Amino acid sequence: MKICVFGAASSAIDRKYVELTEKLCENMAQRGHELVFGAGAAGLMGAAARGTRKGGGKVTGVIPAFFREETIEAIYEECDELIFTETMRERKMTMEDNADAFIVVPGGIGTFEEFFEVLTLKQLGRHVKPIALYNIDGYFDNLTAFMKHCMEEKFINKSCNSLYLCCDNADELFRYIESDEPLNYSVHELKNN
Repeated sequence: MKICVFGAASSAIDRKYVELTEKLCENMAQRGHELVFGAGAAGLMGAAARGTRKGGGKVTGVIPAFFREETIEAIYEECDELIFTETMRERKMTMEDNADAFIVVPGGIGTFEEFFEVLTLKQLGRHVKPIALYNIDGYFDNLTAFMKHCMEEKFINKSCNSLYLCCDNADELFRYIESDEPLNYSVHELKNN
């Protein structure tokens, strides 16, 4: 299975996030999965690539050409396949199209955008791929509380909780990713409050 990992590019983050993401992706590779990611060498993107490589897995990176041209961030050069795109939008689409599942590790604006895009597409029935938030040290607690608030206020249907998993246990995360559980809701049920 090709698993897309979305996460921070920042090197300024606490080391615990780096270590646990690297370990998660090493485990992912040992389970026979491949990595699709944003091709960054730093932060949790770099950790995902190093962990996958350490576990013996294939690494596919996807990054806009202007990142290299403008030296926006270091590129993980040890990818088995490195795909250059023209735009950020094309980068996301390429990662999404090449993935069988998504794992979201802690990150910032770009990571949130990626998570909400694949979640929205799943809600709209454009894919049925598993989406999991790896909740390292409670990083996503406020996000899940906000999602609950949105549901209580009727901006999001409560059945949307079934579209993703948020957990801090790697084994539980992989059980969810590797299971082939069908959705119990139609697009119309997910859209209607």
